[in-house]
Amino acid sequence: MSLPAADDLFRPTAQPDHSVPAEAPPEQPVEEPAEADTSPKKPSGRVRHDEKMTVYITSDELLDIEHARLMLRRSQGLAVDRGRLVREAVALVLADYEAQGDDSALVRRLTEG
Repeated sequence: MSLPAADDLFRPTAQPDHSVPAEAPPEQPVEEPAEADTSPKKPSGRVRHDEKMTVYITSDELLDIEHARLMLRRSQGLAVDRGRLVREAVALVLADYEAQGDDSALVRRLTEG
């Protein structure tokens, strides 16, 4: 029986970027300020996510998420998982906050308290 070597067990999970040669000099900083991207941020969708955040929700909130997920599947034919549904919802709320500021639904709900 052959066991895997340490290099096989402890390898990086991300693929190295081979688009830039290893001996390429570092890029020079840009003197002029870059214009801010004013387009709405898009949720990450179906990609490998490097960060994790745990959020505790009530059983009713979980049922609401599941209900929305199933309704999207039934009415739109969209097979999305709970994580993607939550990321989309977060992106919508944050885009509204960025556009509306103090008049956003997020601020209104957080100050209703």
